[in-house]
Amino acid sequence: MKRFARLFAELDSTNKTREQVESLKQYFTSAADDSDKMHALALLLGKRQRRHVNTTQLRVWATALADLPEWLFAESYSHVGDLTETIALVVPAQGTNAETGLAQWMRELAALKELEEVERRARILAAWQSLPREQIFVFNKLITGGFRAGVSRNLVTRALAEAFELEKGVVAHRLTGEWQAGDFSFADLTAQEDKLADISRPYPFYLAHPLDDEPDNLGPREQWQAEWKWDGIRAQIVKRAGELFVWSRGEELITDAFPEFNALRDSTAPDAVLDGEILAVIDGRIQPFHLLQRRIGRKTVGKRLLKEAPAALLAYDLLELDGVDMRGEALHKRRAALEQYVKTLELDVIALAPPLTAATWADLGELRRRAREHRAEGLMFKHVDGPYREGRERGDWWKWRTDPLTVDAVMIYAQRDQSNHNEQYSEFTFAVWDEEDNLLPLAKVSSGLSDADISDIAHFVKHNTLERFGPVRTVKAELVFEIAFEGIQESKRRKSGVVLRSPRIRRRRTDKTPAEADTLTSVKQLLHTIDSYFDD
Repeated sequence: MKRFARLFAELDSTNKTREQVESLKQYFTSAADDSDKMHALALLLGKRQRRHVNTTQLRVWATALADLPEWLFAESYSHVGDLTETIALVVPAQGTNAETGLAQWMRELAALKELEEVERRARILAAWQSLPREQIFVFNKLITGGFRAGVSRNLVTRALAEAFELEKGVVAHRLTGEWQAGDFSFADLTAQEDKLADISRPYPFYLAHPLDDEPDNLGPREQWQAEWKWDGIRAQIVKRAGELFVWSRGEELITDAFPEFNALRDSTAPDAVLDGEILAVIDGRIQPFHLLQRRIGRKTVGKRLLKEAPAALLAYDLLELDGVDMRGEALHKRRAALEQYVKTLELDVIALAPPLTAATWADLGELRRRAREHRAEGLMFKHVDGPYREGRERGDWWKWRTDPLTVDAVMIYAQRDQSNHNEQYSEFTFAVWDEEDNLLPLAKVSSGLSDADISDIAHFVKHNTLERFGPVRTVKAELVFEIAFEGIQESKRRKSGVVLRSPRIRRRRTDKTPAEADTLTSVKQLLHTIDSYFDD
């Protein structure tokens, strides 16, 4: 735990890539215990964590151990903004426990669920009293299932590749899939020869970079394959050894949610790995994304849902064919093989994503302006000679989104960043006016601001807070922002009756007063306008 807590502190203290890579390399090459390294890796990659103890109980136990009145703990929590850090700061910390490793702590935490509350409390208190303060903070993050290291998957992959002299793509592939810390050894992960054979394992997804300039800067039109950028679930379908696995881009196994694709498993077609977009399709027409959302997370899908939200895969790449890795081949060769493969399948649930045949960049620009009419988010450009890479590498794949929808909204809540120790605000709630002239929450947004903007907002929040709820501040309704989003749909679970897709802050509207912000009526009009595309 001592080494891991030091690693967390080092990663948290810098945003310089090289320094973070070196810290990761130092940890993975110096930590002696194989299990410690696998648990650390799972945590750094954001593998799903359990909440081992109710946070209300933690708060009560820490208040008692610190011998503080409840009001003083509440004030401390309000100032710090993060419960786990507040507890680490207030509990007595004279521990010097440096012997227990991360893996052992994880096993002890997993055992808590079998204990009665009295014994659970005793073990947590004993841990707080045995650990130094910096380790208590990390320990608390592990208890609550809220550990976040603030480093990307790409950075961790790069560090492992450099430390153990492996190809980055090899490491990325070995880390894909649904695994936990005890599923294989660190030695096997970093071996020169791949010992992690798993027929279910997908490939790392290749992600496109956003195109900020005009596409004609990419070069001759004929060097690029153009496609719609679909608004669905990016997925890989893996057919190997008589089995079928469906993986989402987030590396979640979603096979059970889409039983339609078992037709591929039962076919006589060769083994293959297809990359594409899962869409809801009825009578050949692509349906809104929210229909697919009803399928996500289900272990069984009933006949009614299969009828109301039927799914199909629009395949746009072939990553493996009959056991051969195709990713190094040029796109035009992969595409030709994909077309032949899908043609022989003759399955309604798997179709080719059609390339766009517009002759010029200007013609493609016109198609982009009409993307929403096709339930698409814009266009994709892929270099015809490019390989299939890992992650978001620049050069061969670009996405040119359609212009976003926008709404002017008033900031009413600000929430501190709980993933690290700073006091900046990183999540904001925005509202619009309802019919009774009340501000109604519309969207919670956590992106789109520069560091300078965040500092300005922190200053505003400090002097304009009305109420405090842990890390959340209710603020005076004075700041107006333009919120951009890709789509809008009805939602019975929201007070506003709508939910925005991919909302983000576009700019501060210093030219508008709060009274000039949009109304819920005008927001819902966007919903009706989009639906009208498909009613004509």
